[in-house]
Amino acid sequence: MLRPRIIPCLLIQNGGLVKTVQFSNPKYVGDPINAVRIFNEKEADELMVLDIDASVMERPPNEALISKLAAECRMPLCYGGGVKTVEHIERLVALGVEKVAISSAAVETPDLITKAAEHVGSQSLVVVIDVKRTGIIGHPEVVTMNATTRTGLDPFKFAYRMQEAGAGEIVVNSVDCDGMMKGYNLNDIEKMRQNINLPLTVLGGAGSIDDIRELVDKYSIIGAAAGSLFVFKGKFRAVLINYPSEQEKDMLNRIISNKA
Repeated sequence: MLRPRIIPCLLIQNGGLVKTVQFSNPKYVGDPINAVRIFNEKEADELMVLDIDASVMERPPNEALISKLAAECRMPLCYGGGVKTVEHIERLVALGVEKVAISSAAVETPDLITKAAEHVGSQSLVVVIDVKRTGIIGHPEVVTMNATTRTGLDPFKFAYRMQEAGAGEIVVNSVDCDGMMKGYNLNDIEKMRQNINLPLTVLGGAGSIDDIRELVDKYSIIGAAAGSLFVFKGKFRAVLINYPSEQEKDMLNRIISNKA
């Protein structure tokens, strides 16, 4: 039976593991390789690793670090950051990355998705759409470069374009909810689900297993990704790598069984 995927998202800056709030003020929280080892022990469904400075600094993917991550990781690995060309994507797949996440390059050169799909297959291509409320009215808009660049793109129409271009999965990442730990933006998820039929993963805002349960109760088969939830513990945000227990995952699976 298909079930929701629960995905820790690790942010990398200068080789270290960090966490942001609304894409700002990155806080160092540890060593990414050590975090991967802990998530191995906890049998995480997947792991998403995003280098938050690579594209902004115009750096290519850090292959030395990625190679270490891929060698250590015992679950499917998705990597993003600095990916700009088909060659980058092919190299990452060759290093053992199952999914390559593309964000700003998908906006700048949408045909990259189509060309890459011809080389590595759609199943390896994930388009990450960072969404932020902008303007006086607060319309959702696609932003890039750590939310410093507005694109004028409607995220829901853009997701459909990426589906047509050959993406295999969409990750919708809420800038406004990032690090707030107050729950996912279900309104944006609803609109995104109405526009695409690709596998969908949501990121930004999860603060408890109840937030994931609410998401799964509404959408069943979906990717529930989180950063702060899996690296912090308690109201004082003490650094502690954690992941849902088998009992908690069984509870989520029962939600789907009861809806079937």
